[in-house]
Amino acid sequence: MGEKRIIEVDEYQHGLILNVLNDKRNELQEQGKDTEFVDETLINVMDAPQKKRKKHRHDPER
Repeated sequence: MGEKRIIEVDEYQHGLILNVLNDKRNELQEQGKDTEFVDETLINVMDAPQKKRKKHRHDPER
């Protein structure tokens, strides 16, 4: 496996990527083709960690 890329997407974009990959997987299955690469990619997208946002605390005494 070559270099990895990290992208930031919002919840809508994440859902869109999952739906497109699933549609492609279903299309390949209907054609009797191998879906292993799409399956692995789908799992990677589903398991991708969320970026933790720093919480800004408002401290009136500062």
